[in-house]
Amino acid sequence: MPRQIVLLRGVNLGARNRISMPELRDALETAGFDDVRTYLQSGNVVVSSRTSADRVTRTVERLIADRFGLEIEVVVRTRAQLAGVVRRNPLAELAVDPKRYQVSFLAAKLAPEVVRKLEAAAVAPEAFVVSGCEVFAWHPKGVARSKLWSLLAGRGLGVTATARNWTTVTKLLEFAGD
Repeated sequence: MPRQIVLLRGVNLGARNRISMPELRDALETAGFDDVRTYLQSGNVVVSSRTSADRVTRTVERLIADRFGLEIEVVVRTRAQLAGVVRRNPLAELAVDPKRYQVSFLAAKLAPEVVRKLEAAAVAPEAFVVSGCEVFAWHPKGVARSKLWSLLAGRGLGVTATARNWTTVTKLLEFAGD
């Protein structure tokens, strides 16, 4: 059965949007998903489902609203799509610290004017590449004072987005198996 990676935006950050991963796994299994696995406490889930990614997104958002009383945005990638993200890795030569290398997963492509805003915010040695529905961003000095990161992490992209560092991206691909 096809594996899908479910990425929840903004859960378990401090006291906000708390979701127990064991309870989430139980809820997803009850909803009909198979082989449900979570990684870390930050809303990374791998499931097996023959359902389309769009339907998985809607189902998980509705399930979280009903079960946990939270409005959480969700982005879903198939295992094949996530493998493509890892294969593309356009900043592989530059991004040498996987914890400072972020991939923002987008629900749709960015509008050209949003990409221009990102370009204006990036300050060397930061770098980013927009590739399809992902933004690969290298933050060698961290994200704390990065204007680029502020835009990527905020809600001003015009599409649902959630970011993971490169370590998490590759671990999720491993979790999703072959």
